[in-house]
Formats: sequence, C-alpha cells, structure tokens
Amino acid sequence: MSGAKGRGVADIEADRLAALNRGDIEAATLTECLAVDFSVLMQTALPEVGPEVIEQMRESAGLGILKRMNLAAELLLLRLGADAIPVLAEHRSDTVRGWACFMIGLLPNQSIADRLTAIWPLADDAHFGVREWSWMALRPHLAADLDQSIALLTAWASDSSERIRRFATESIRPRGVWCAHLGALKKHPEQALPVLEALRADPVVYVQDSVANWLNDAAKDQPDWVTALCQRWLAERPDDRNTQRIVTRAMRSLKQKPSR
Repeated sequence: MSGAKGRGVADIEADRLAALNRGDIEAATLTECLAVDFSVLMQTALPEVGPEVIEQMRESAGLGILKRMNLAAELLLLRLGADAIPVLAEHRSDTVRGWACFMIGLLPNQSIADRLTAIWPLADDAHFGVREWSWMALRPHLAADLDQSIALLTAWASDSSERIRRFATESIRPRGVWCAHLGALKKHPEQALPVLEALRADPVVYVQDSVANWLNDAAKDQPDWVTALCQRWLAERPDDRNTQRIVTRAMRSLKQKPSR
C-alpha cells in the first residue's frame, strides 16, 4: 500500500488514535491505517452488527491486515447485506470505506464488469488507502479472467481521472504489493500491452510510477521483453519526458539500459 509510513504506532497521539478507532477521522499515513482497531471501529461505527461480530473482529487482531479486511467484509455482508455497501462507501472513515471495497469483492454471482462498475467510486476515492483497498479487493477476480479484465481496464487507462488510470495498471501488476503474483503476466507480460500502451506517456507522476513499477515487476522474469519495449517507446517518442521518466524507472533493476 502506498502512502507515507509515518514513524510508528507508539508515536500516534492517544487522542488521534481514539478518533481513528471511532471513525471520526481518516488515517493520514500507512502507519495510522495499520493502527486502527477493527473491533473498536466496528462497534462504534456499526453497532448494529451485534456483539458476536465485534468479538470475532477482536479475536482476529493478530491476523494480517488483508485477512482482517476480508473477514470484516465477510461479516458485514452476512449481517448487513449488499445494500449496506453504498452507505459504507461514503463513511468518513477510510477503513470503513475499505471494508466496502472488500464487500464488493466478496459479492456472489457478479461479473467482472459489474464489480468494476461498483468499485469505480472507491477506486477514485480521495484517500490513498481506499484506492489501494479497491484494487486489492478485486485483484483475485481480475486474475481469474485476464483477457476480459485487460479489455475492460484498457478503457480505464484512458479515463480523465489519474486515480482510475492508475487502478488499470496497479490492479494487474505481475508481482504487486501485499498480494499474490500473477503467474500468467510474469510469463507473458505482453498480454497487458493494451493497458501499458495507453499509459506510456501519462503526464501524471502517480500513474507513471505505477506503469514503471509494472514493468519493473515484469523485468524480473522477462528482462529482454521489457528492454525491447522500453527501447521501442523511446524510439517512437524520443522527446517525451513522461515516457523517458517511465522508462528510466522501469529499467532501474536491470544492468542494461535502453538507448535513446
């Protein structure tokens, strides 16, 4: 997950941590995101789920963050149903909005297109954490049908919102962060070319970094392919500073550098 890490949980002021756990404020750093007590937040923000659910969240405190996000979403779907998703998606707590992301990921009998439509507002959320949860929640579904997913995400790669454009690449990074690798894209990165080509000269650093990180992932398994692609991009856009920046960052782990 991107976002400033901050110093440590112990450095968060008690009043601020209490406000985070009540859902009164948003986390400002990754450290604050990870410091939220899910059981306290759920009891304060969604007391209607009942004491059994709160206790389950309390008992899960030792699990990793993704497992706890998925568990919270599963319990909320069982107790509140899918109709609660739009309400949670507008909650002032970024963690609660993150739960809505994972609820969308857990909905049964949904097409990839339907899930993408549902996640769109959260993928475009102003908070860095919610945007990360949005792609993490849908990644397993995108991975299950990469052909369809890439076809749909290619349209996202041309959206006016830089957040939506970044989702298009970040959600299908071959290696990614905090998530399972996509073996098919590690072996055949060219499958994602429609998305990558649409973003190869993106003017926004936030998107550029995602494209470069995607290619840096791919370079660990297919270095020759990444080198050739970067060389072609530079040859076709020799004066484009955006493309140059993407290529430089994409090649950072390789000894061979593309010539301009």
